[in-house]
Amino acid sequence: MPGRAPVRRRHHRGNPGVRRLRRERACRGERRDDRVTGSATAAPSFEALLDRSGLAWMGQNTTHLEPPPEVIAALAESTSRREFQLYAPALGFERLRELIVGDLGLTGTGSVAMITDGAVGGLYHVCTALASRISRLITTDPGWPWPGRFVGLSGIPVTELPVYAAEQGYRLRASQLAGAIEPGSLIYLIDPLNPLGSSYGRDELTAIAALARETGSLIVHDCTYRHFATGHSLVAELYPEGTITTYSFSKWLGLAGLRVGAVVGPPALMRTLTSVPANPLGASIQAQRAAMAGLEVKGPWLERLRAVNGANQETVCAAVEASGLGQVLVRPSHGNFLAVDVSGSGWTAEALCGAMLDHDVFIRPGSYQSPLFGTRFVKVSTSVPAEWAQRFASAWSAVAGEAPR
Repeated sequence: MPGRAPVRRRHHRGNPGVRRLRRERACRGERRDDRVTGSATAAPSFEALLDRSGLAWMGQNTTHLEPPPEVIAALAESTSRREFQLYAPALGFERLRELIVGDLGLTGTGSVAMITDGAVGGLYHVCTALASRISRLITTDPGWPWPGRFVGLSGIPVTELPVYAAEQGYRLRASQLAGAIEPGSLIYLIDPLNPLGSSYGRDELTAIAALARETGSLIVHDCTYRHFATGHSLVAELYPEGTITTYSFSKWLGLAGLRVGAVVGPPALMRTLTSVPANPLGASIQAQRAAMAGLEVKGPWLERLRAVNGANQETVCAAVEASGLGQVLVRPSHGNFLAVDVSGSGWTAEALCGAMLDHDVFIRPGSYQSPLFGTRFVKVSTSVPAEWAQRFASAWSAVAGEAPR
C-alpha cells in the first residue's frame, strides 16, 4: 500500500534573496537538502510514437474522441481565410476571453482572462513574471513538475509536500501547508490532481485560501481537469484577490496540438502579466476559433465526453481488478485518467509501461510526475475511444500473465 515520505525541498543557488533566506533558516537551525531530481525527458519519444500507426494514446490525458463538427468547421473556415498568415491580438480575442470567464462562472466578478499558448504557456508566464514577489513555490508530490522548474530559473526554492497516502485522500492537507508556507509563497494547487485524480472539497479549499491570505501568498489553481470533475469549486471564489486560475482546452476539447489556453485572475495581478505578455503576437488564431466554437457547444459535447470517459474508467478498473495486477488509487477519478499502484507486484512503473507499449498501448509511468513515488504507479488516460479502453484491458491482462521484467 502507498506510504508516506518526508517533505522534499529543492533549492537553486543564484538568487541573493534566496541566499539571505538560507542564512536566516540556518540561524534557526533548519536543514534543507539540495537534491534536484526528476528528468525533463522521462518519457518515450513522442516523435517516435507518432510514427506508430494504430497506437492507443492513453498516456497524455488528451481527448481523442471525434471533435464536435462545429470545431472542425471553425478550423476549416479559418484555414480557408488564411488566418494563419495573421498575428492575433496579444491578449486573445475578446469574445474568447469573455467565454472563458463565463465558463468558470466568474462573470461579473471583475476577473480578467488572458489567452496563452496552452495553459502551460500561461503557467510559465505566471512563474516568471511574478518571480520577484515569490519567496517559495509550494506544490505536491505527485504533481506536475514544470512550475517548479520555471521558478527555478529565478532561483526560487521549491517545497514538494507528499500526498501519496489514502488516509489523506491523496490530497494536500491544510496542516501540511501550514508547516511549509512562508510570507510571499506561491501555492501551486492542481485540482483535480494530475496524476492521481483526487479533487478538493470546498471546505479544504477554504482552509488553504485562509493560509494564503494570512501570509500574503498567492495561489495558482490549476483547473486543467475541471470539466471532468463532480462538484468542483474555485479558489477564485474564496480568495479572489490572490488567485490565478489556469484554463486548458487540451483535455476537455482535445485541442492539445493547437496550443491554446488561458490564465484568469483579478485586475491587479493580471496587469503584471498583461503588461509584458510572454507572446505579444498572440496565440494562434485558428486555435482560438476552434476554442470559441467548442465553448459554444460545450453542453452537449461535455455530456458525451463525460459519458465515454466514465465508461472507459469502468473498463480499466474492471481489467485491473480481474488481472490481480495493481490497484486503482482514486475511484471514481475526477480527471480523464486513472492512477494504478503496482507496488508489490514485482513490476516497476517504467517496465510495465514498456510491456504495455509492446502491445501498442501507450500509458505513462509515475516517474514523470513523482520523484518520490513514481516507480509505484502508472497513469492511464480515459477520454479515448471505447475500443482503446478494450485494447488496454486485453493488453493489461496479457502483461499480468508475464513475469515482471
